[in-house]
Amino acid sequence: MPIDPGPDQTRIRPATPEDAPALVELRALMLAEMGSDPGPADAPWRAAAHAWFAERLAQGTAIAVVAEHPVDGVVASAVGSVEQRTPSPSSPDGWHGRVSGVATRPAHRGRGLARRCTEALLARLGAETTVHIAELNASAAAEQLYRSLGFSEPRFVALQAHLR
Repeated sequence: MPIDPGPDQTRIRPATPEDAPALVELRALMLAEMGSDPGPADAPWRAAAHAWFAERLAQGTAIAVVAEHPVDGVVASAVGSVEQRTPSPSSPDGWHGRVSGVATRPAHRGRGLARRCTEALLARLGAETTVHIAELNASAAAEQLYRSLGFSEPRFVALQAHLR
């Protein structure tokens, strides 16, 4: 994927395993914005997330896109993972995409970085995988962005059961 420089020279690029620390921090920011307490900097989930990003990006089992500012470094992200489910008419091979980790540092909001990262991520999912369906959970603030990118409610209500 070519580097996409924006008007402020922020470029959209594929994330690498070296971006794991920034991806963890952006995930913590996203979780806080969605009402979950990410805990302190040494919370156990952060080390696990760092390892997950580094491993999965190296293996190619996760796809991530970041916006890199020339001074501030990585300031926005969109992360995608791919999982195989039981095949169905809408997904003949069962591969589904999950979009997560869409976040932008507050000082860089309002510049279209979340949109650019998500568009690039969806393009990569479409070009590099056989995913037919991508899903995500949207905050109220981001719902309109995702709708404008083609996301809509699933046909059936999504429910969760917390097992631990």
